[in-house]
Amino acid sequence: NRFLAHIREVDAIAHVVRAFEDNAISHVPGAIDPAADIETINTELMLADMETTEKALQRAINQSKAGDKQALLLRDLFADVKQHLDRGDPVHTMALDERQRAHLKPLCLLTAKPVLYIANVSEDGLTDNPRLAAIEKIAAAEGAQMVAICAAIEQELSELDPQEGLLFLTEMGWREAGLNRLIRAGYALLGLHTYFTAGPKEVRAWTIPAGTRAAAAAGIIHSDFEKGFIRAETTAFEDYIRCNGEQGAREVGCLRLEGRDYIVRDGDVMHFRFNV
Repeated sequence: NRFLAHIREVDAIAHVVRAFEDNAISHVPGAIDPAADIETINTELMLADMETTEKALQRAINQSKAGDKQALLLRDLFADVKQHLDRGDPVHTMALDERQRAHLKPLCLLTAKPVLYIANVSEDGLTDNPRLAAIEKIAAAEGAQMVAICAAIEQELSELDPQEGLLFLTEMGWREAGLNRLIRAGYALLGLHTYFTAGPKEVRAWTIPAGTRAAAAAGIIHSDFEKGFIRAETTAFEDYIRCNGEQGAREVGCLRLEGRDYIVRDGDVMHFRFNV
């Protein structure tokens, strides 16, 4: 649920595409052709963006007639975006700087969002699957993320307890569930990291943008943590597990004291000291 919430908050689109044949499961377009399915989806999104961009462009043109410099800048930007869409290319493939992206953000263009392709395959469809290869090629060309999962197996795993699920994966010859790969791909797409806080009663995971500094990361828990930040007692996840917790990491020198400008790494286990 936390992952899906971030998909909505940070603006991304996930396309689920079928990449397997099964006569018992109907497919509306008829033939199983993921490339064609993706083209249909993208065309619908681009048509919506073209309508939005044309309206914005017309407004900018009208405002630019009075010599408004900002309107002139927007007019040229929107014209470039419209031309790009007219060629059948999504906005997220444009070479835009941060200022241009900020100007486009109020338009909420669908094809400006990063894309995650989720290929639904059969149990033996992770290798030697030409449909999967077609999706990978499209994702690579667009600079999008792609992950393949077998929804049928994920459904079975969801009904098992963790130990049974691990045994099931081992019997299948898989190292982990597809859901884990999906979450990692989503976090990479959105530029997110996770850090942990651990205590006697519970362990909590906190999601932050990559590049977040320690004081700001503390503020995710509570604003007082950021205001009164003193230091962050930090252990890498691998060291925390290897040393059997914070005390073990401290004893072997794997626990570090980091200041407010420390850039939090993915998987850090952190204990914040603060004073308000």
